[in-house]
Amino acid sequence: MIRRFNRYELKYRVSVADRDAMLPIMLGYMLPDKEGAADGVYQVTSLYHDTYDLSCYRAKIDGINYRRKLRIRRYGESGGTSPVMVEIKQRINRTTQKRRVALPLDQAYQLCEGRLDRKFDNPLDDAVAQEVSFLVGAQQLSPKCVVSYRRRALVGSQYEPGLRITFDENLTVSDASRGLEDGAPRVSFLQPDHAILEVKANDVVPLWVTRLLASRSITVIRFSKYCAGIARLRNERGRWTS
Repeated sequence: MIRRFNRYELKYRVSVADRDAMLPIMLGYMLPDKEGAADGVYQVTSLYHDTYDLSCYRAKIDGINYRRKLRIRRYGESGGTSPVMVEIKQRINRTTQKRRVALPLDQAYQLCEGRLDRKFDNPLDDAVAQEVSFLVGAQQLSPKCVVSYRRRALVGSQYEPGLRITFDENLTVSDASRGLEDGAPRVSFLQPDHAILEVKANDVVPLWVTRLLASRSITVIRFSKYCAGIARLRNERGRWTS
């Protein structure tokens, strides 16, 4: 498991038609992510934490260049005993930094509530856990919403090992009342004939990717699944979630 990394992250809104046209070309340079099924498709579900007045949400909306957010993320379907990831995602301009630790779901909840009493054998895991505990206590973070979607992920070849491209579809949001467990009503917040395309690279985006996107007039957008989800819940309820 990669515990921490820095990379550029660019986002685009694309139609399903554009996705279907570009995928064969991308697969000529890349491979499906082995973490998913044979085609690199899997479910992603994230429980986002924020302050009482939603300062993480507001930092994105206000265009603050430096911002952090805390989430518990499950890769794959709900149920079972597979670990989840407690992640701190930090963004400085277009550079994204992630630090994460894998834990059983009950311990992930405890850590993000500031009450996990555990020492980690790996010093990197221990450092992440301590940072999470500090953020939760200093900012009084608590769960705010759950965002779920289907992801199709491609990874670069040996010649472009830092390249990763994902298509996220069927984006839904629910309140945080049930955590990562199923049961809370979900609301869609992206048109069914669209997807969010993310291009992630350690250094520079390869020229073939830039040319492919330009050939279909696809341009970079500012988009946060967490913020879009919170905004959707706000529209549904006419108030901020807390």
